[in-house]
Amino acid sequence: MTPVPTTRVETAPRPAGADDTALPPSPSPRPRRSLRGRILLTSALAVAAVYFLLPVYWLAVSATKSTGDLFGSFGLWFSDPRPLENLRLLLERDDGIFLRWVANSLLYAGVGALCATLFAAMAGYALAKYEFRGREAIFNIIIGGVLVPGTALALPLYLLLSRAGMSNTYWSVLLPSMVTPFGVYLCRVYAAAAVPDEIIEAARMDGAGELRIFTTLVLRIMSPALVTVFLFQFVDTWNNYFLPLVMLSDSKLYPVTLGLSSWLSTADRQPALYQLTVGGAFVSVVPLMIAIVFLQRFLRAGLTQGSVKK
Repeated sequence: MTPVPTTRVETAPRPAGADDTALPPSPSPRPRRSLRGRILLTSALAVAAVYFLLPVYWLAVSATKSTGDLFGSFGLWFSDPRPLENLRLLLERDDGIFLRWVANSLLYAGVGALCATLFAAMAGYALAKYEFRGREAIFNIIIGGVLVPGTALALPLYLLLSRAGMSNTYWSVLLPSMVTPFGVYLCRVYAAAAVPDEIIEAARMDGAGELRIFTTLVLRIMSPALVTVFLFQFVDTWNNYFLPLVMLSDSKLYPVTLGLSSWLSTADRQPALYQLTVGGAFVSVVPLMIAIVFLQRFLRAGLTQGSVKK
């Protein structure tokens, strides 16, 4: 076998005393741009946080003031704070009607959001995992329902429920709060992406019925989406004003939004109601804060990791 000739590449000799670290690498402008981008992003988020939190701060400060200080002092700082006295006046006004309004709001928002979440989960799971005629048509109708504003449906709902004898009752606000087209859409998308068909087929092979599969497996897997639907519906129902305004005439059935509005409408004749309205608005925000802080830990991740062996 003839040996293959090799070529020898000669390099120029390095000068004596040369050091590899003598010449530092040229600085890259990329970290500088990254730092500048982080600074800009942090500044933008700080401005947005101040923008959204400033009304809450003003509400907390104003809730501690008297009626005179509410209009005669600087709005963003305390002036002779008296929060316990204002809270006592708020709770004792009209034989404690404010607490009844808060209880009504908890009933409308809590029960309505819970039922709406359950119905949305069932409808979304059925539309995602079952094949039946007209499935896409039904889903398209639900998508169309997302585009219809709630104020446009208030009058038809009033006419419908008044014919059924349900106007000026708890049911007139509860029944519309149990329907959320956006929740159905979100649950359908989440169920199609997060609920593996292998788990459903394995449960069927083990003899589980469809109801047991839904209650023991699907609801656990879809919990992040269900928490999102519950929060959206709870906040939307709690802040709803127009539907109770149309449906209710008895002040004992008012939610807190409509009740505070009724106080504000008569504040010109009774100036003390200005302070009670501001204090009641601050107290009404507290349940929303508690719900969001308590439920936001369920939104971090799904529960399907490791459920399917690959």
